[in-house]
Amino acid sequence: MFSIFRKKTVVPHVRLTGIIGSAGRFKQGMELANQRDILKKAFSVKKISHVAISINSPGGSPVQSHLIYSYIRELADKKKVKVLIFAEDVAASGGYFIACAGDEIFANSSSIIGSIGVISASFGFKDLIQKIGVQRRVYTAGKNKSTLDPFVEEKEEDVKRLKNIQLELHADFIKVVETSRGSKLKDPEKNNIFTGEFWTGKSALRLGLIDGIGNADQVLKEKFGDKVIIKNFEKRKGFLAKKLSSSISDPFDKIISNLEEKSMWQRFGL
Repeated sequence: MFSIFRKKTVVPHVRLTGIIGSAGRFKQGMELANQRDILKKAFSVKKISHVAISINSPGGSPVQSHLIYSYIRELADKKKVKVLIFAEDVAASGGYFIACAGDEIFANSSSIIGSIGVISASFGFKDLIQKIGVQRRVYTAGKNKSTLDPFVEEKEEDVKRLKNIQLELHADFIKVVETSRGSKLKDPEKNNIFTGEFWTGKSALRLGLIDGIGNADQVLKEKFGDKVIIKNFEKRKGFLAKKLSSSISDPFDKIISNLEEKSMWQRFGL
């Protein structure tokens, strides 16, 4: 006897959004520590074949990007399920690093994808503090402890040391992308795929950085039918986090944090 009730396909769906890593004293960025539980819950749903993850991030910490990427792959391999990644406004830099945890990556035609590179930005205030009559007093044990101090003349050896670190991080990033995308990538050297350049979803598809155009609801219905059950998992901001984020006890810290976050998004025109 056949049951008249057909089991519906369930696909857990997690949203990962925001700057990756520390986002200021009163604002929590995306880190493995605050995403681990929600990811674990999504992969723990019984009798699933796929987990969907939507990403909207301009990047941030390379370490946290790698930790989140590795944890997603660890869960996928352990549970023997496929991961479908959906880029929203941006999956760039660390956001794309995490996206590489997917067995397939999808995006909107207008999404910003890529930025496979490493950046470090700062300011130089040496002339300013001299002009206003401020003396810089720093005491260290270890001659390189004050490397790249923004209040003194930039040293060539300091810049060289930083560049070497960036090259190592960039090599790690490239290795992850090549492992994830493999032969799907279209002539990476000729198309400047690893130079830090970024593209729209439409161009990213042509370059092999993603597998298709479409949002989560659309693609999941195409794959599993109109009656697919999309079980959403999204980390809610707790009461304490809300209170801290609305605190005015240190407005300068909040202003700096907001400016830094805004500058990361604006790199990609948002």
